[in-house]
Amino acid sequence: MLVYQDLLTGDELLSDSFPYKEIQNGMLWEVEGKWVVQGAVDVDIGANPSAEGADADEGVDDQAVKVVDIVDTFRLQEQPPFDKKQFVALMKKVIKLLTPKLDAEKQEEFKKNIEGAIKYLLPKLSDFQFFVGESMHDDCCPVLAYYREGATDPTFIYIAHALKEVKC
Repeated sequence: MLVYQDLLTGDELLSDSFPYKEIQNGMLWEVEGKWVVQGAVDVDIGANPSAEGADADEGVDDQAVKVVDIVDTFRLQEQPPFDKKQFVALMKKVIKLLTPKLDAEKQEEFKKNIEGAIKYLLPKLSDFQFFVGESMHDDCCPVLAYYREGATDPTFIYIAHALKEVKC
């Protein structure tokens, strides 16, 4: 299994069990998330509730909770939304921190294409939810989530060069 960590913080952000699609010259990865139900499971064992004392566990509060699989699996932490000025400032900071951590070939590719990727993201800014890794470190790369038109499950966007592949 492969796990993808934030190159800046080491937080786990994704794994190969969630297939991705490269967009914007490979600068961004799109990953489909899914809403899943966790918690209480209602198991019907075929017993007659009235004969079994149906009111016996009336006070139990087992509640099912809906969560997004990627957010739950990697314990992503939602952040307040960014306006255009804040987002551009954040991305400049990420670029500055990330560039020296990349090898020479990846640095060139990153420098050449990251501006186009940011321009692709800016018009969608108001649609995004922002997440960071579990450590909630200030110097990290954000994970963006949005809902495609008519979709009930979120799509996540990762900056590909900010991910480090680790074999488990």
